[in-house]
Amino acid sequence: MERGARARAAEGLSRDAVLLCAAGGLRAAAVSTVGVLIALHLARRGLSAAEIGLVIGAGMAANAVATVIVGLRADRWGRRRSLIGLGVISAFGYAAIGLVGSLPLLVAIAAAAMVNGMGRDRGPAAAIEQALLPATTTDQRRTWTIAWYNVVIDTGHALGALAALAPTLLTRTLDMTDAAAHMWTFVGCGAAVMIATMPYLLLRPAIGRPEPTPTITSHFQEDAHTRGIVRRLMALFGLDSVGGGFLSSSLVAYWFFQRYGTSEAQLAWLFFAARVLNVLSHLAAAWIARRIGLLNTMVFTHLPSSVFLMLAPAAPTAPVAAVLFLAREALVEMDVPTRQSYVMAVVPPWARTYASGMTNVARNAGWAVGPLVGGPAMQHLALGAPLLIGGTLKILYDLALYASFRHVRPPEEQAARTAPSV
Repeated sequence: MERGARARAAEGLSRDAVLLCAAGGLRAAAVSTVGVLIALHLARRGLSAAEIGLVIGAGMAANAVATVIVGLRADRWGRRRSLIGLGVISAFGYAAIGLVGSLPLLVAIAAAAMVNGMGRDRGPAAAIEQALLPATTTDQRRTWTIAWYNVVIDTGHALGALAALAPTLLTRTLDMTDAAAHMWTFVGCGAAVMIATMPYLLLRPAIGRPEPTPTITSHFQEDAHTRGIVRRLMALFGLDSVGGGFLSSSLVAYWFFQRYGTSEAQLAWLFFAARVLNVLSHLAAAWIARRIGLLNTMVFTHLPSSVFLMLAPAAPTAPVAAVLFLAREALVEMDVPTRQSYVMAVVPPWARTYASGMTNVARNAGWAVGPLVGGPAMQHLALGAPLLIGGTLKILYDLALYASFRHVRPPEEQAARTAPSV
């Protein structure tokens, strides 16, 4: 039976992969809507840029803590059980953000419910899903399976960005106040996250059950090589995500709003276009990776994306800034499926949940730093400061990643290099 599942996985997405994609895509839509609206919503509530950064940073810091916990414990608790629990907690948090106006309460809710203001779904639930996906396919199909997963995730991001039109539509069609329209939009996001937990109930028991094998700790005490790889990846991904934290959807949306007076409706369409480009880039990345390798694809598509964004603060008009932003979005996500596939390939199967959790927590911790510093930088240095700082850090990450891992190849690339020519 397991052999039959493997054969189906080699031909296309398996049933379990489809379920994981469905859950992740719906959750990503809610995260994207929140990412576009939360800074503008909190600004209308009277919060300053620094206070907005504090709320977003608190949510991302909690995401980081939760990702550490699931990286260490999800295999023991049960991966399906962990995914459902995370979904329920986050659902209540997203709804509560629309109801509360007090800064201390907003910070507490963002932290307790791991509210993601980044606009991209990169939390603890995504870390577990990424660790599960390789078990649904073969080494040869791993990158394509993860690419399709990210296609669905970014399709959710695109539709979620478009759903940021909801407050505008509600105020115009139902004669709601702006506050009520935002409240119901955030409640709707919470409901979407709750519904996204349902596909987990249909996963095969072998995918979601607690892991009976020896503990991660005992494995890692014996495997210094894997331990070293995970630690180096954590450090590098942490640097990248600090840069990414300066470039969160909420802060970029706030920059367009303050710099050019871009409306919520215009921002919704802009971020929708960006996410569509992200979707297309995932499939392009899988195609390119088969030809030049995973690491080369990660680095040589990511570098120019940072340059485009660093040019945006010099743009004289909103359309020019939007073109530069979209050029960046067409490239920046190509490292996502390739990075996830690379991490899963260079560690043994027993370390996948741990490696996914630890590398994701490094990213989440960095994302928490970005808004905490980016908000005050916008307020006290320059409105475009986060774009310049974030782009610089990302370029440093690309160079360091290539220097550190250019000789570490996944199994399918090693096999291709050693295969006799015909």
